[in-house]
Amino acid sequence: MKVTNLLKNQLFDPSRNVSAGELLHFKIFELFVVIYVLAYSWSWGLYTQRLNEEVVLSLGMANYIDVSIFFDYNLAFVIAAIISILVLAAFFRIGNRWFYLVVMILFHLQYVIRYSQGEIPHSQNLIGLAVMILAVGSIFFPAGKFFPRFVFGGVIFFIGLGYTSAFFSKLIATGFHWFYGEHLWLWISEKSVDILSRDGSYQTNFLQELALQHGSVASTILLVGWLIELIGFTMWFKKLRPYTTALLIGMHFGITLTMNIRFDAFVMQLILVGFPWYRLIHIDSKRFYDQLLKITLFRKPAISGLAENQNQ
Repeated sequence: MKVTNLLKNQLFDPSRNVSAGELLHFKIFELFVVIYVLAYSWSWGLYTQRLNEEVVLSLGMANYIDVSIFFDYNLAFVIAAIISILVLAAFFRIGNRWFYLVVMILFHLQYVIRYSQGEIPHSQNLIGLAVMILAVGSIFFPAGKFFPRFVFGGVIFFIGLGYTSAFFSKLIATGFHWFYGEHLWLWISEKSVDILSRDGSYQTNFLQELALQHGSVASTILLVGWLIELIGFTMWFKKLRPYTTALLIGMHFGITLTMNIRFDAFVMQLILVGFPWYRLIHIDSKRFYDQLLKITLFRKPAISGLAENQNQ
């Protein structure tokens, strides 16, 4: 019980008052998620209608239904349109609070339709996670401060769990020699083929040249990134969260420089949830606060008035 209470306090901070800055921070994060849901839904739909012909890899619900039926008749566009209407309605709190649940299901469907070709990305998964947390929060915590807190806390919990799990997945799959420099050489070579086939040219940067020339440098790069993944769970703790987030962002920049793998949405989401931005947002207008409540909560709020201390 002590561990459970510790995590509850660290992730959801139930004793802290709600400030206008926190509500605005939450709406900015929600808008970020909505924008990426719209962008991904339509780009996946366009790709599906233009290029998908057969299912190469079954993901998620594609193991239970034949998603090839969505390759024709503009059905992928229809799904994108429904997602767009529902996610915008949910964002502006128009209609039912279960809209995010429908968006989550259709968003996953659109994902497995698009990536039934065998290519699996990363950043989209974190956006899908945020939609899932929004769906659960809007149904079970629709009013009061617990909705924004649940969303932020839930996203932070699974991000931290995901990074630490990634460390142990590598350890189980490959063993302690996962960080050996030869593996980084292999990944640099593989990505060079991908970029060469896409752009027609490929040029290694300074860090890649250094890693390719010195195995110890390549091993150090992998070991540092691997250890940063191990401490991902420390995001759960408020005092450590900003520092862990900064290390994770640095790790992703390192991955981009060494392996040419970009995590744009991933990094932006880390920036939004990993730092206490609400402490920098000072709004004393009760009218603005009440307007924020209307577009944040899904029904009549259980709280009122500005927090006594917005820096808590």
